[in-house]
Amino acid sequence: MVKIMKLLIKLKTQTSTEYFLEACSREERDAWAFEITGAIHAGQPGKVQQLHLLKNSFKLPPHISLHRIVDKMRDSSCGIRPSPNMEQGSTYKKTFIGSSLVDWLLSNGFAASRLEAVTLASVLMEENFLRPVGTRSMGAIRSGDLSEQFLDDSTALYTFAESCKKKISPKEEISLSTMELSGTVVKQGYLAKQGHKRKNWKVRRFVLRKDPAFLHYYDPSKEENRPVGGFSLRGSLVSALEDNGVPTGVKGNVQGNLFKVITKDDIHYYIQASSKAERSEWIEAIKKLT
Repeated sequence: MVKIMKLLIKLKTQTSTEYFLEACSREERDAWAFEITGAIHAGQPGKVQQLHLLKNSFKLPPHISLHRIVDKMRDSSCGIRPSPNMEQGSTYKKTFIGSSLVDWLLSNGFAASRLEAVTLASVLMEENFLRPVGTRSMGAIRSGDLSEQFLDDSTALYTFAESCKKKISPKEEISLSTMELSGTVVKQGYLAKQGHKRKNWKVRRFVLRKDPAFLHYYDPSKEENRPVGGFSLRGSLVSALEDNGVPTGVKGNVQGNLFKVITKDDIHYYIQASSKAERSEWIEAIKKLT
């Protein structure tokens, strides 16, 4: 199975071994993903035809960001209007159906075809701007194929992710970042991290700082040098996880070279290094600052 994540490609073998490959650009990533998936599905004409459609899919114009799209979606005058919707006898408040979002993306010029709109909606979910609601859409999200994660029909329900509701003023954001990022960098490198909501794994560039002690992580595909997350190490605990089998708290068949950081607020971060030696180095470096 091949899954595209930012500038990364995740390969999962039949024995559930996972490999992460990083490209230098989106174009290179898409080209490699297309060729690898084509080799996997060789001899299956239907799959190959779908791959050609995906390869010719849209690329978001550089002047349009996902944040801009979501802001417009939330606009009370011209955006998507969430409302109560029913599925299998249950009512879900503040939701919208998949086909309505596809229609909205098309009418606002963010996509030129329904295939492009579906791909864009899938990206919005991957980036945690949207989340599926109900059995129909939650079932689709388990698919490893980006093109099948978002459903363009009137039975699949979606809503805005809680994370994109919380906004702080630019002054507060600058003040917070200045304090957190003022420390001296003592270690940095690429590690895989499990997400807190969807529990999917993504490769991040981690930067460890002291005075004050913080561990931040960055999206390697973004040019802006701002962390996408981080936490204070004061009062935190760090420990290695068992290499035999999948440890408790870890989703998917991800195992080996794992370690866990528990903050003083009891938030658990599951992280994977590329080797036992690298894991040990990170654990020792973090322990010195807790």
